[in-house]
Amino acid sequence: MKKILRSPIALFFIAIAVATAGIATYRQVALVAPEQQYRLQTVEKGDITQTVSANGTINPVTLVNVGTQVSGTVKKLYVDFNSKVEKGQVLLELDDALLAAQQKQSQANVQSATASLELATANEARMRSLFAQEYVSRQELDTAVQAKKAAEAQLQLTRAAVEKDSANLAYSVIRSPVAGVVVDRAVDIGQTVAASLQTPTLFKIAQDLSKMQIHANFAEADVGSIRVGQAVRFTVDAFAGRNFQGEVMQIRLNPTTQQNVVTYDVVVNVDNPEQILLPGMTAYVSIAVAEHKDALLVPNAALRFKPANGNTPKRGGGHPGGLPKGAPRQDIFAGKVYVLEQGELTPVSVSLGITDGRNTEITGGDLKPGDQIVVGEMQAAGSAPAASGTPMRMRMF
Repeated sequence: MKKILRSPIALFFIAIAVATAGIATYRQVALVAPEQQYRLQTVEKGDITQTVSANGTINPVTLVNVGTQVSGTVKKLYVDFNSKVEKGQVLLELDDALLAAQQKQSQANVQSATASLELATANEARMRSLFAQEYVSRQELDTAVQAKKAAEAQLQLTRAAVEKDSANLAYSVIRSPVAGVVVDRAVDIGQTVAASLQTPTLFKIAQDLSKMQIHANFAEADVGSIRVGQAVRFTVDAFAGRNFQGEVMQIRLNPTTQQNVVTYDVVVNVDNPEQILLPGMTAYVSIAVAEHKDALLVPNAALRFKPANGNTPKRGGGHPGGLPKGAPRQDIFAGKVYVLEQGELTPVSVSLGITDGRNTEITGGDLKPGDQIVVGEMQAAGSAPAASGTPMRMRMF
């Protein structure tokens, strides 16, 4: 058997069979119509809207941090998470034993200072009477007057101490500064809070959850097209498929730079009458910055399409091998699509307008409605997808 395979006659017939199979395969591929080699799409007119998108966080318009000015142990709690409170309502009480004792001590000092003032007043009156009879000198009279003034000052000082201690005692009862909803409680009964270095936060109260704000970070390339008053659409994961409305309230001038990426905080006002949008939710924000009606549209896949090796067009408008020598450099608003004419690919140079991520507006060039443009190559059964540059899917609005 091995001798037969090694014979020249057998090798000759094998070579003929391989050549025949190759020729048949080539003819089969060559006979495939161009319409069956490429995916085509008709150029049409329609409306297009260009948007800029970013993620943001929903926050209350006014979020008040309620703290304490005095130290102590939490004795009573009157509210909890999600409690609705009114302005001036008691939220918690601290143990006031030390503060009450300090107030009593100050009040006792006031009584002592009052007695000292009464004594100094009597001495000053006695000295004036003796001075009139020339029994004491001017210096002794001045000393008595000075002692009375010192006693008066000491009385004022002790009264101020009483006012201070009374205020501290009142601060042991924490009251709500605004009407709203408690969104955070940071203490429990028995916990000690210290206000010596900084004011500790005990509660966070959202003043009005029917009015919310979104703080979204937009890239510097997009912020130039955003204006105050523009309409905003956004979605949240908690209510998939539902669109919410808002309005640009402010574009903050303070940029944030992270890993050489510059972003700006855009504040969006949102009405929340149902109060279903909760603080901290992630919002996927979209702002329409341009809108054109009855525009000539082509799919973005057509602008990314490039013929595979061996299918390079040999005629037609454009310059498939690059711009001719001496031609001006194309800008970012120029592109190229391929039209199938008489079985051959023809490149067509076009000027680009706005895009919505799927389609792009054509503002100039030889393209017209009804033209068949190539958006990709057909896939053979079981083959990998053709490299047509399909974009990464993004959240659409």
